[in-house]
Amino acid sequence: MLWLLYLALCRLLTDTRADPGALLRLGMDLMNHEVQSAMDESHILEKMAAEAGKQQPGVKPIKGITDLKVKDVLVPVITLNFVPEVGIYQCVSTGMTITGKSFMGGYMEIIVVLNITATNRLLQDEETGLPMFKSEGCEVILVSVKTNLPSNMLPKVVNKFLDSTLHKVLPGMMCPAIDAVLVYVNKKWANLSALMSVGQVGTVKYVLSSIPVTTASYIQVNLNPVVQQQEGNTIILSDAGEELRLPKDYIEGSSQLLLSVTSLTAELTLLKKSFNVKIRDKKIGQLPPQTTKTLAGFIPEVAHAYHKSKHLATKIKINKPPKVTMKTGKSQLHLHGTLEMSATRRKGKVLSSLFLLEIHFNLNIQYSVHGDRLQMVTSLNRLLSLSRKSSSIGAFNEQGLTGFITDYLQEAYVPVVNDVLQVGFPLPDFLGMNYNRTELDIVENGLVLNLKSE
Repeated sequence: MLWLLYLALCRLLTDTRADPGALLRLGMDLMNHEVQSAMDESHILEKMAAEAGKQQPGVKPIKGITDLKVKDVLVPVITLNFVPEVGIYQCVSTGMTITGKSFMGGYMEIIVVLNITATNRLLQDEETGLPMFKSEGCEVILVSVKTNLPSNMLPKVVNKFLDSTLHKVLPGMMCPAIDAVLVYVNKKWANLSALMSVGQVGTVKYVLSSIPVTTASYIQVNLNPVVQQQEGNTIILSDAGEELRLPKDYIEGSSQLLLSVTSLTAELTLLKKSFNVKIRDKKIGQLPPQTTKTLAGFIPEVAHAYHKSKHLATKIKINKPPKVTMKTGKSQLHLHGTLEMSATRRKGKVLSSLFLLEIHFNLNIQYSVHGDRLQMVTSLNRLLSLSRKSSSIGAFNEQGLTGFITDYLQEAYVPVVNDVLQVGFPLPDFLGMNYNRTELDIVENGLVLNLKSE
């Protein structure tokens, strides 16, 4: 009996599995840029060098050398490699000059070239839920050492002294630099799960759905967009039925963000009420005058009901949540609702409903990025279905209205949709990402943002 309950529970969990919503793949291009930026912003090697000559509380001075100073720190060269299931192996190549008074009583100058290596393990912060790097296994490897001390002056003693001195000084001086740089990198994840507004209708925030995974080519971060209406209700992301995957034909080392069709649908659902409109303009774009006389050309029954021409007013209401579909190179927005046309009476103050139609139509979507927002612009693709729900002018063939309604949606309604969409949808804020150079690709069930470093 227990095993039947277990199978039922597993089935329930499988059936309610949510699409991760967004998938971030960080290639070496972005990681190199971010680590180098953190190194530059922190000036950490210079700071460590400046601290090296100061006597630290609880730290014994180095035997045989006094007035220790470090200068002429070389610009670091950073090399990164992904370590599968761990994080990033980091090597910082740099150099410096160490000066002081030697045990022999004279001025000593040591020119050092070295590598600092460490593994930066990628974790999920237990308190914040954000990604974080933590260094471990830091080592300082001497590449070359030059000194102004005479080479024939007790070489074994001098070499032993230099070796012991450098191995005492360098790890304690340079390894903290790795940790300090990671502090800068980790801070750039801080806004990832911040609430971001979608106009006055709701908010979106991105949270980790699992611990980030490192492969030999990239770091993968699965994100769940939490979409909430202004009233506090959370819009549940529907299950797309297929695992969210990035195409495999992207350049090695490049970075991408994939937004699923379900996440975009959820965000558009925030705007559902804003897609409801009432239009009373007599003249709209290239359309003929919006009057009962014009309408009678498509429905003769209107002429029998209205001998004098009256202005028309139209109310469009979206009844179902908007739905986004995506095929390679093409994306559409599906809208289901009703369209009601009325005639004005008594100087336009009272409306008399002519008919109420149920409609389903789709719009082609073009995507672009402006700042940290995804923008959409639509154009009418097709009126997919049209059926009469009620009529005050009697029965008529609603299919005769197909051309009239199609033109009306394109000229009168699509501009309203595009105006609403100007609010834009917030993109994940991570690593100080600048989206201005992003290139977009529409793939099966998702929108790919090809990310570029500055």
